[in-house]
Amino acid sequence: MSMTDPIADLLTRIRNATMRQRPTTLVPASRLKADILTLMKREGYISGFERFQPEGGHPTLRVDLKYVDGRCAIEGLRRLSKPGLRQYVTKSDIPWIQGGFGVAVVSTSRGLLTDKEARRQGIGGEVLCAVW
Repeated sequence: MSMTDPIADLLTRIRNATMRQRPTTLVPASRLKADILTLMKREGYISGFERFQPEGGHPTLRVDLKYVDGRCAIEGLRRLSKPGLRQYVTKSDIPWIQGGFGVAVVSTSRGLLTDKEARRQGIGGEVLCAVW
């Protein structure tokens, strides 16, 4: 079965795991998902992730969720640019997430960047998702 929106699937799996207060969740692996998780780890929303391949199975990412005093570091996730309606922005139109406390993941010509990095470098792109 093919998946039409793998980024939304990643965010939904993380959201479901945080609602159930699970320490980890498994996600089908791809380079784009690994890049998004790298940004989330760098910004402090997850503890880490690991790529592994079970015997006879497909590559998988195990995402280690971060909890502080029993509360998840991720309060919310939202897919902004969808396959049916892409959201491209210029450098001046990059959205502020939760008044600057959240992070927008922007796909640029220089790779995936956070909203702050894209503003600093003066480039726009496709706004994939928001994490706060």
